[in-house]
Amino acid sequence: MKILLTGGSSGGHFYPLMAVADDVHRVVRSRNILTPRIFFMADKSIDDLGLRSRKIQFIKIPAGKKRIYFSFLNILDFFKTLLGVIVAFWKIFWLFPDVVFSKGGYSSFPVLFWARFFRIPIVIHESDISPGRANLWASKFASRIAIAYPETARYFDSKKTAWVGLPVRSSLKKRSREEGLKMLGLSGDRPIILVLGGSLGAEKINDLIIQALPDLLQKYEVIHQTGKNNFEKINRLVDVIISDKELKKRYHSFDYLSDSALALSASVSDLIVTRAGSALFEVAMWQVPSIVIPISESHDDHQRKNAYAFMKAGCGVVIEEANLSVRIFNDELDRILENPDISNLMKKACEKFFHKDAGLKIASLLVDIALEHE
Repeated sequence: MKILLTGGSSGGHFYPLMAVADDVHRVVRSRNILTPRIFFMADKSIDDLGLRSRKIQFIKIPAGKKRIYFSFLNILDFFKTLLGVIVAFWKIFWLFPDVVFSKGGYSSFPVLFWARFFRIPIVIHESDISPGRANLWASKFASRIAIAYPETARYFDSKKTAWVGLPVRSSLKKRSREEGLKMLGLSGDRPIILVLGGSLGAEKINDLIIQALPDLLQKYEVIHQTGKNNFEKINRLVDVIISDKELKKRYHSFDYLSDSALALSASVSDLIVTRAGSALFEVAMWQVPSIVIPISESHDDHQRKNAYAFMKAGCGVVIEEANLSVRIFNDELDRILENPDISNLMKKACEKFFHKDAGLKIASLLVDIALEHE
């Protein structure tokens, strides 16, 4: 049994694929089926260690990105896409998987193009309320379509679409608060805020936190994932604006949080500041109140739509980038963290929002289709 995974070059596409791969192994073990061979085909791997630990073989292909704004790079990337289609033909021909599972994104296009040509069954998953271009195109010939938000169903054929939520890696499940405080070196004597900007960081969120930090550290302890490219710069700024040693001990910066570190951070956090991608489902799994700051310019405004769906479900509040200020941010923080009723309502809403069996449902479907196709 051969299962091929593909998806765009971001963590929001990559990590749900890894969650499904984990659940595929659970499914075959429960059914006493031989261990499948799993492959990941894209222009880059995102996490080499994550692939190796799961024994997933990475197959590299060129892929070009079509930007939503004018750029001469679109011309160059057109030829990258063309090259990717040519290379993917031979990769798919020699591999010939039993099923392809795609999370969408530009690097999935060459794979899906030839999977359709060779009549290989395709399953797609859409993480956002507004589907990406690749998934919208692939939905016309996909065997099954899984969606994270019920609002997305209107874009697809209802006969082959199911609302399952978003697969989240089991390695992100919360640990004990005591373990988190000890491992991360936190005092835990005041509320803890976890700031997430994705693996690359988020410049506008980073700028906001730096501006707000003198006030924040008076009341709260802060865990800040800065992004690898921003880590040194931000720590230099913190050294300048926070001279008090006791206050500085309440600020904990990380360039990147591994699965283990992220799970520990979530375990001790009283509130999470995040973008509006797949991280929303991680927040929901953790059942932690949140402030969501969507990217203002995203394809079809999908982050903003995701954020407001999350808020409508009661899981958090939204501050748009156009309204982002230290005063508004601090007011929202205080309103949530100083009112246990608001926090508890958000936690309960998260429990309802999260589908804990999303990965298992998709994995079972992939195994069933693969067995039929062998």
